[in-house]
Amino acid sequence: MNVHNIMEDVVEKHVNNLYTQAKKDNLSWLTCDCENCRLDTISYVLNRIKPKYVVSGRGVNHSLDNWENHQSMADIEELAMQGMRIVNSTKRPFHSADRTDCIVQKVAEPTYNFPIITGTVLDGGNFEPVADGKVLLKFNGKEAEMVDKTWTNPYITCKSTNGSYTFWIKSIPAKKAGLDKIFNMTLEVTAEGYDSVIYNFELPIISDEKARTELNSNYTITIQNLVLFRKKN
Repeated sequence: MNVHNIMEDVVEKHVNNLYTQAKKDNLSWLTCDCENCRLDTISYVLNRIKPKYVVSGRGVNHSLDNWENHQSMADIEELAMQGMRIVNSTKRPFHSADRTDCIVQKVAEPTYNFPIITGTVLDGGNFEPVADGKVLLKFNGKEAEMVDKTWTNPYITCKSTNGSYTFWIKSIPAKKAGLDKIFNMTLEVTAEGYDSVIYNFELPIISDEKARTELNSNYTITIQNLVLFRKKN
């Protein structure tokens, strides 16, 4: 058995029960109960409670007993209801997409796996984050395809996330594992009232036996801050 956070199971069960009941009661604010919206709600709750990790069946029983004795069910349900309302009022663009389009597909062949590409867009006058900036990632002169629909390209920045952007490019086939290749990448940044910026960089990658399907925050490249200057009148 691998390390597992049993609170994922607890929260998933209660969130799904609440969605089912809310739909049955025909609550006016519930406009969608698709799987993607449910998963967003589950993530919302899990980010606000303490995890409980186990590595054995005995650990599962012990942790569940402690949880039932000390963790209030009402706390989980209150957070779940908050999450449901927030998710329903601010749906992600991909919320109604087929779930298979929101999962990185497994490819059992040698591939070039790209790291997470992240960075920040700042105002050159005050170095504050730029909101509503459009960051387009190009690969060999064309718009880079993302691993699934939960990753967007272009990416629209916002102040709540400090003007940051993230990309995860879809793996591409390789002849065999262990091959070195340099990929030429381009970032095009535009925002209303600012001069646009184009930033070119190279990404050296060694091919792997198969495509990565799980997010690895350790496999990340951070681009230098991209600074936009306001247009002169």
